[in-house]
Amino acid sequence: MSKASWFVVAFFVGGLLLVGYQMLNPTAPIGHSMTPPDLSEIEDGAPIEQVAIPANFSENAQIGQRVFDTKCAACHGANAAGQKGVAPPLVHKIYEPSHHSDMAFIMAAKNGVRAHHWNFGNMPQIEGITDGEVKLVTTYIRELQRENGIN
Repeated sequence: MSKASWFVVAFFVGGLLLVGYQMLNPTAPIGHSMTPPDLSEIEDGAPIEQVAIPANFSENAQIGQRVFDTKCAACHGANAAGQKGVAPPLVHKIYEPSHHSDMAFIMAAKNGVRAHHWNFGNMPQIEGITDGEVKLVTTYIRELQRENGIN
């Protein structure tokens, strides 16, 4: 067997060993890992989080609150506190800006979301909401988050 053949065989054997090693030792997931909280003590439809309300909202957040109350609160609850058995709270560390950007809210409203942090099922797209309205809703949610120590 020539030196080139040995090199090719060694290259492939090394690659197989590397793949095998990675399969046996998977890397830890990047970002938040979240086990949904125990909601057994909360009645169906009840708020999941206790949300502190800021003394004053910015003008854009006030408009965003009105849009939220019209288009989002039926599922995500009053003040984005979530509702057991319906939808998660948006005033929660998992939705902090470093993990779910403002654009993530726009994409969720526009396209819907596959369930991935909570066990509520997939979120459908929101019909008839504009990107501008979602930006105002996001301003409202971010101000609620900051009031509740989520930055």
